[in-house]
Amino acid sequence: MAKKVILLVDDDMDDQELFGEAMSIVDSAATCHFASDGEEGLRMLDSGILQCDLIFLDLNMPKMNGKQFLAEIKKNSAYRDIPVVIFTTSLREQDGIETAELGASHFLTKPSSFGELCKQLENVLAITLA
Repeated sequence: MAKKVILLVDDDMDDQELFGEAMSIVDSAATCHFASDGEEGLRMLDSGILQCDLIFLDLNMPKMNGKQFLAEIKKNSAYRDIPVVIFTTSLREQDGIETAELGASHFLTKPSSFGELCKQLENVLAITLA
């Protein structure tokens, strides 16, 4: 597998840790970077240091929430083609509709088990980065 660079924008440190562990199992060649809110995620992208292949994005965060972050990166020609996967606890159908309209590739509800998280990540990587 080619090395992938993945950014997770999520304010929950436990979710960041679990995501990183799951990703290391699903694709050990992937490199994960983490941002705690949309503002930090934008700074990481704007710095030019981070050239990511895929962004996983929580919706409910302080400073700049997921929808605001998604709208910002889709306006920027440097980032608009990066696939964005919404990765949230939200079960609201309206969130799925709104984020799809903003340009999200997929909408995942965070699973309750580590095994299910691994399956979700494996499926998304196969579909999004094939």
